[in-house]
Amino acid sequence: MENLKAFYIHLTVFTLVNIMLIAINILTYEQSGHWWFFYPLLGWGIGLVSHGLSVSSFGLFGPDWEEKKIQEYMEKENRNE
Repeated sequence: MENLKAFYIHLTVFTLVNIMLIAINILTYEQSGHWWFFYPLLGWGIGLVSHGLSVSSFGLFGPDWEEKKIQEYMEKENRNE
């Protein structure tokens, strides 16, 4: 649950900050002549998607992954004793 809560916080901050960046870019477009808000949106978006996949059940590090890794470490430790 903590990971899902962290993802929702990440999503909220991502949305609010990018809305602000888009607004700044729209207001200053005449001076810059360039749509630059795409760069942070794309970079941060990749991070957000990665975070979402790690929290989801079909992600690389889903809930079963943690249990399997714990079991692997326990078995390895038992063999070394």
